[in-house]
Amino acid sequence: INDFSYLHTNCFELSIYVGCDKYPHESELPEEWENNRESLIVFMEQVHRGIKGIVKDVHGKGIPNAVISVEGVNHDIRTGE
Repeated sequence: INDFSYLHTNCFELSIYVGCDKYPHESELPEEWENNRESLIVFMEQVHRGIKGIVKDVHGKGIPNAVISVEGVNHDIRTGE
């Protein structure tokens, strides 16, 4: 579903596995969290990188369905309505 969401909507989803066991036992979760806490927090902070904003017309109104392209990235996105 992650690839579909990225290609057909403006939604970028990730699935992150921090070990080889896809379904670790409940008793292993605290240790897995401690082993990966700092890197996961730093990763989540990266949401503030890049370009973000609102596409507006000359009157300051939002432009629905405006196409946004980035040179070198083969995936345009559209603004919401």
